[in-house]
Amino acid sequence: MDTLPVDERLRATVELFELGVRLMRENLRRQFPDACDVDIEQRLRHWLHERPGAEQGDAVGRAVRLSSASR
Repeated sequence: MDTLPVDERLRATVELFELGVRLMRENLRRQFPDACDVDIEQRLRHWLHERPGAEQGDAVGRAVRLSSASR
């Protein structure tokens, strides 16, 4: 079984993330057609940080505070 090199997998992951952000931005524009660009971006940032089901992050395991993880 051939696997992609790490750099290609990372690139694909980032591209998928960016696609998801673009799709959500367009979804918000459809949901709130009268919202200005600033409001859409605020709603997008809120969704990225607080989306339902991912309050503790997307990974399996226990939550770790970033400030204590780097020590």
